[in-house]
Amino acid sequence: MSSAGPSVGALRDAILSSLSHLPGTRTFHVNLLLSSPRKHTDLFPFALPRPKTTIQDLLLLISESSPTRKEHLFVTAIELSIYVLPSTSSGIVYVTKVDSTGQGMFPSPTSTAIKALLKWYMNPQTRPIPVDNLWVQLFARAQSQYLFPNSADWPGKKPLSDVRLCAWWKKVLSDFHSDSEEKVQLQSSWDNTAGWVYGHPYASHSPNPCPPPSSSNGEPVMNLGHFIPSFDDDPKSRFVDEIAYDTNGEGVKSPQPKKKRKVIRMPSEERDADPADEDGFLAVPNNSTEDDGSTAPKRPLGRLSRVGTDEFWERMSFRQECVAGQVTGFFTLIVSSSSRSPALAAPPPIQSQPGQVSSQLIKRVLSSLMTGVEFSTIERAVKATETIEGAIKGLCDGVGPFPGPVVTSLGPAARAERAGTPPPPSNFLLHPPSTPPSKQSGVTVSPNPFAEPEPSFDTYATHIHASMDVENAPLVRHAETIQLEQQQPVTVLTVRRKKKRPVEPEA
Repeated sequence: MSSAGPSVGALRDAILSSLSHLPGTRTFHVNLLLSSPRKHTDLFPFALPRPKTTIQDLLLLISESSPTRKEHLFVTAIELSIYVLPSTSSGIVYVTKVDSTGQGMFPSPTSTAIKALLKWYMNPQTRPIPVDNLWVQLFARAQSQYLFPNSADWPGKKPLSDVRLCAWWKKVLSDFHSDSEEKVQLQSSWDNTAGWVYGHPYASHSPNPCPPPSSSNGEPVMNLGHFIPSFDDDPKSRFVDEIAYDTNGEGVKSPQPKKKRKVIRMPSEERDADPADEDGFLAVPNNSTEDDGSTAPKRPLGRLSRVGTDEFWERMSFRQECVAGQVTGFFTLIVSSSSRSPALAAPPPIQSQPGQVSSQLIKRVLSSLMTGVEFSTIERAVKATETIEGAIKGLCDGVGPFPGPVVTSLGPAARAERAGTPPPPSNFLLHPPSTPPSKQSGVTVSPNPFAEPEPSFDTYATHIHASMDVENAPLVRHAETIQLEQQQPVTVLTVRRKKKRPVEPEA
């Protein structure tokens, strides 16, 4: 094993190895994209001070072919975000989105792939990030589609209901932990006994990735911004944002009047050297250390210092995302290990490793996947798979046209009426919908001293793409299971109204 730790290709091979045990005869094609680490300041946007954090994006695309269908098409997509906080030796793996098309063989490789990914990061022997405390967090919310556009229109896709989705995630995480106990030789310092607790994981006894600082008397300063991390499209993040900018029922206050700028008279030679200041005065910003000695806020914003984690979690149950008539779930899995394998030397926090790609490449692939193709039929899914996989290969080889957004074809009459409308450009890409950024701003991120990785065809063949033939006995499904999964027709009963007797006219 190299001194820099497991490579991206080793993770890809571990995923393929887990898929080799699935029933049936089929061929899996895996495309794994992992970005290089970059600086990130929005994980705890209201922490004082903000912790130094790095983030990596991971996108896993699995396609499948079978003896009855030679063309392979996407069946599973998984998107993760990996955060590392070096100051507390903590890491957070956030499961952003998981989706399937329902167009492959049974059983789907989705649960097996997500277990393989989590096992890779949870096991200290293979964990590629230098942390001792690792959190796995996700928000389970039932939707018909996440990453495959129009896949909900395919009759074979059976999206899980809200209750079944939460039960599925609980089973996946529980099975992953039991599999780790039986099949993975872990260090004795890693206590992997799983015990589910109904509540929130932000208690004082939990290993907090961003602990609040202590006051002058040694007591920790209460600040909710140190406990609740901010993720994309997460209702907890939106609630924390509202608490931070709560005006305490006083309405929106008028902005404070601007302070007069301090001016310093410049010598004549310096005045001549700077022609921009014609009056010979140099403006000093109001947040200069000469004014108050520090530019950081003195106390947490809004009501962050008044709302505790227990109150936050109780009020969270009344938010729109949790009372909209569907069951939702916040899952957290915490693993602590005192040390990593001595063979895994920690690389620099923001230095790219072999097999990693730039974050912009992953964004382009996601934008094309969610806006340039669709999966409503088998024919369109095959075309979409060919387009996205060809684009990934082309980008790594230096060429690779990306599809534009899906445009429905018009009939002859409609085309005659819209003859003057120009077609969209071929390089026109839409960004997938996401949660608006937090109101907290004004933080400047220093540039990365390391250059962005430039993938090549060797990177594509060695680390990103691979395929495997699977020849196992098919899984025999029970008739009762098939009957439960089939959608039964619903009989709507019509209420019979009682006929009213005619009113007889009075004599």
